[in-house]
Amino acid sequence: MSQFRGIIFDMDGVIVDSEPVHERAFREVFKEIGYGETHGIDFPFYYGRSDHALWQDFITKHHPIETLEQLTDRKQRLFLQIIREEEPIFEALPDLLAQLSGQYKLALASGSFHPVIEVILSMKNLRQYFPVVVSVQDVPRGKPAPDVFLRAAELLQVKPAECCVVEDAAAGIEAAIAAHMTVIGITNSLPREKLTRAHHLVSTYKEIADLLLPLDHP
Repeated sequence: MSQFRGIIFDMDGVIVDSEPVHERAFREVFKEIGYGETHGIDFPFYYGRSDHALWQDFITKHHPIETLEQLTDRKQRLFLQIIREEEPIFEALPDLLAQLSGQYKLALASGSFHPVIEVILSMKNLRQYFPVVVSVQDVPRGKPAPDVFLRAAELLQVKPAECCVVEDAAAGIEAAIAAHMTVIGITNSLPREKLTRAHHLVSTYKEIADLLLPLDHP
């Protein structure tokens, strides 16, 4: 893996164990607005995608009286409340970042909005590892389009072919492939059979370290 100069991390499901929290927050808002049992949303389909993508599909299906902005803000507030209370950063993640930051340029490329990203990166002193942070707010299209990854590579001043992406979701894997980057899929959120398009499949952060760090790393 020595051909890489930049490592780009997804956030939800890779940095923070947030996919279950997103679902809890969405379900609570659905319940509050009267769609607790009838929302019809398949949550795993939206892993790696933006909140807007889910809310747009929900609005198309149900035509609620609330606007896209109202629904997005309502869910985000509840999500952040839970995240602040629980701080569900993956336990082995900070050590991995510390090791990789000595060998590679690191970036974060997320389907979340900047306020959410900043709250999560404030935990465990994670912000220090990411000189480049790209949100779906910064690009025309969210995943599975490659825009966030291409923007991250541009800001890192690294060619896409010299980037490796760490992803937990099928949409993110497709985005990395479309960006002509190598992608490591980690089974934090979905089973292996849902991530088979990744170039490498792992279930632990140690396996990522083994792929990306010299053989004699501690």
